[in-house]
This record gives sequence, C-alpha cells and structure tokens, in this order.
Amino acid sequence: MKGLLRNISQCTLCKTCLPLGPRPVVTANPKSKIVIIGQAPGTKVHASGIPWDDQSGKKLRQWLNVTEEEFYDTNNFAIMPMGFCYPGKGKTGDLPPRKECAPQWHKALLDKMPHVELILLIGAYAQNYYLKDKKTLTERVGDYQNYLPTYFPIPHPSPTNRFWRAKNPWFEELVVPQLREKISELL
Repeated sequence: MKGLLRNISQCTLCKTCLPLGPRPVVTANPKSKIVIIGQAPGTKVHASGIPWDDQSGKKLRQWLNVTEEEFYDTNNFAIMPMGFCYPGKGKTGDLPPRKECAPQWHKALLDKMPHVELILLIGAYAQNYYLKDKKTLTERVGDYQNYLPTYFPIPHPSPTNRFWRAKNPWFEELVVPQLREKISELL
C-alpha cells in the first residue's frame, strides 16, 4: 500500500491540465473499513493536502456523525476522490474531476483494502462511474437501500448544493439517520 500511495503522490498524468499543478489528495490503509469517493479537492484542500478540509467536509462529518479524529483515522475511512487533484474553476464552481484518476488508481487501491465493508459514493460523478445505471442522483439517493451492502449513494455536501437539499428535505430527515446508523455499525 505504501508504494502505491507513493506512486499516486508522484503522479503527473494530467499535469498540463491542472491550473495549480498536481497535488494528489488521497488517504488509504489496508485496514480501512469505509471508502469515501467524492469529486475532487477544492482550492483549500489543494493548499492543505488534507481531504475534506473545508465546509463540505464539516457537513459530511455531521451527516456521518463522526469526529474529525474518527474521520481521519485511515483504519476507519479511506478517501479517494474521482479526481485526486484540484481540476480548476468553472462557471458555477470547480470543474469536473479529471477522468484519468479513477481508471488509473481506484482498482489498485481497492484491491489493497480487503476489509472495506462500505463505499460512500458522494455526488453524481462517483455514482455514474460505479453504479452505471440510468438513474439521477436524486433517484439513487432515494433508492440507497438497493445499492447496499456495497454502496451508499449520497449528494455532495458542498454549500453550493444547498438548493438540492432544500428541494429534497427527505434526505436529511430519512436517509441521514440511516447513514449514521450504518457508519456507527461499521466503526
């Protein structure tokens, strides 16, 4: 695992496309029980090198009902986004994650984590890559039970996603308690 993580940290596969240069942000451990697959680091995470070190991370930890200590313990959580580096700024937020990372690194990482019991798929990019169905994010989140025990699809916790959460209050009322229960069982 250490060699693989070192190789990822030195990756320059899409260097010419990254406005801030490569800085892969990923954490994993052979003992990890839960894998978090989100989109890509933002500028704050790019600067710190700490995954989910922003407002989205605060909201995610609140949804999971875990402390920062629990969240950053790689025995509990591995964190591997769809794109490991900051992709750049778009019109209404960050650009989509680069498409090179997941096919290049995800399987190799997952193969080194035999104790994974749950994969959280955060947002449409992760869900589209792993679930390969024709459902919308809203449909997948509503049908989360159909993807268990392997996957648990949830929306992105970004502040820019507050409109989705306002239109879908059932997520925090009904799904978040089930998510918390599942995370508690695994930890």
